[in-house]
Amino acid sequence: MARKFSELRDRMSPESHERAADMTRQMLAEMPLQELRKARGLSQQTLASILNVKQPTVAKLEHRADMYISTLRSHVEAMGGELEIIARFPEGSVKISNFGALADEKKGEKEVA
Repeated sequence: MARKFSELRDRMSPESHERAADMTRQMLAEMPLQELRKARGLSQQTLASILNVKQPTVAKLEHRADMYISTLRSHVEAMGGELEIIARFPEGSVKISNFGALADEKKGEKEVA
């Protein structure tokens, strides 16, 4: 006989709950663009409409291993997010700020045009 997941979860030890929560946080912290889009509840067609491109363009972008930062930024912003570039070193992390300046310049160009 099948059991409800809630019954199984209620029988888990506190340690098991914590391990499951840790795994969930780790999975949510790292995901491909396609999974991020799905997690945000967006279809490729909806995202394409926001970006003013065709759906196949979104499909291709989601499977690319290499792309321009400006393209990735547009994609993330279309999903309602903000892109930050972080360099991690043994002695600490540094947010690279000059990419933000590029976005500000492009916004200024659109407002002038």
